[in-house]
Amino acid sequence: MKDYQSYSEIRQDLENGVTNCVTLVNNYAQKIKNSQSNAFLEVFESSALEKAKEVDEKIQNGTQGKLAGMVIAIKDNICYANHKVSGASKILENFESIYNATVVKKLLVEDAIIIGRVNCDEFAMGGSNENSAYGIVKNPIQLDRVPGGSSGGSAAAVAEGLCIASLGSDTGGSIRQPASYCGLVGFKPTYGRVSRYGLLAYASSFDQIGPLTKNVEDTALILEVIAGPDEYDSTVSQKEVLNYAQMLNENSDKKYKIGYIKDCINNEGIDNEVKSFTESIIESLKEKGHTLEGIDFPLLEYMIPNYYILTTAEASSNLARYDGAHFGYRSEAAQDIETTYVKSRSEGFGTEVKRRIMLGTFVLSAGYFDAYYTKGLKVRRLIKEKTEELFKEYDFLLLPTAPTTAFKIGENIDDPITMYLQDIFTVHANLAGIPAISLPLGTHSNGMPIGLQLMAAKHEDAALLTFSKNVMSALSS
Repeated sequence: MKDYQSYSEIRQDLENGVTNCVTLVNNYAQKIKNSQSNAFLEVFESSALEKAKEVDEKIQNGTQGKLAGMVIAIKDNICYANHKVSGASKILENFESIYNATVVKKLLVEDAIIIGRVNCDEFAMGGSNENSAYGIVKNPIQLDRVPGGSSGGSAAAVAEGLCIASLGSDTGGSIRQPASYCGLVGFKPTYGRVSRYGLLAYASSFDQIGPLTKNVEDTALILEVIAGPDEYDSTVSQKEVLNYAQMLNENSDKKYKIGYIKDCINNEGIDNEVKSFTESIIESLKEKGHTLEGIDFPLLEYMIPNYYILTTAEASSNLARYDGAHFGYRSEAAQDIETTYVKSRSEGFGTEVKRRIMLGTFVLSAGYFDAYYTKGLKVRRLIKEKTEELFKEYDFLLLPTAPTTAFKIGENIDDPITMYLQDIFTVHANLAGIPAISLPLGTHSNGMPIGLQLMAAKHEDAALLTFSKNVMSALSS
């Protein structure tokens, strides 16, 4: 099978009769069977082939959609009617969705082919994909390293060539960090740009669905399809969906004013090569005529604690529904209502999920609600307002995606604080609700990719994608 690097290559071969959708699905399915990364939890072979036949007929008739022949994987927290979804958790083992997430519905309408569901950290809680109830995902670049998380399976699947694109969810960097670790483009849209209906909730005011691809063009095209209003999600923006893919070539010569947060680059926890890579990108952009200035963000040290106070509080509430009584896993040792709840949740949830539920329950408890949760909301407002002030002066913010490259499997799993600090550069965008992207522009001496992160003002998704494409074209080695 040809190693496709972009959807445009697939589209061209489909139009020229070089291949067809059924052949594509069969080839990808065979590659998945031979994979060692554990990226896929399940291949939807029968429904994918059925859709492939339908799309082949549409191509013959010239009635195909925007994504005809795009073979795409979905994270195992996105619902697909009559298919299993588990959030990579034992507590939802063998649970089958009865409806489509809005993003799935939109993909299918435009003739994308969903090849399967991919592994992730349980309920999207983690930064390494070592927290899945169904085994660790391995980074296909070096199998002894993590792919990042929580959308590790989404990233590994695209990086290994098991599909041309995937959907992940980003609560605090769960698309961008794995994209950085696996050498991909990972995009978190503005909060509310894409419907969350049909996404298993972790932290509802942070979660956002987005694509992982090998190039900005495919990212823009997928966003164009999945974005937009949705009657089932009251937090979705009513703003018009732009022709993101067509706009990528606009303003290619425009010079921008870009800020970089000095404390991020000079952070003591950052890898020296990640630091020097980021500094080299800054110099390269200056040489291209852009204005880059170092800026201070005095609230930086509060971002990680603020993020974990608020997200664990929301997780505590959202995951209360998994109780052994309504649906999902029920302990065989349950004898009455109390033991049903206690044993089902104790046995059904993994260690990291239980840790975050307990943290969230603590910060929401009567004696600590104001001291932690209420104060956390106030700090988040300050972060949001300070960020908005910066975008009055700067077009974009630039910083590393992650402080290090992908680490070895098992290296940090017993140190929750070290794991949480992997999100230090990505949680900003989720706290502020702004769009952010990771671009695969560097390579470490250890052979692993280094990602560059760019952020833009709220609802400036199109400008961010356009600039990202220009940066990729100008700086990719």
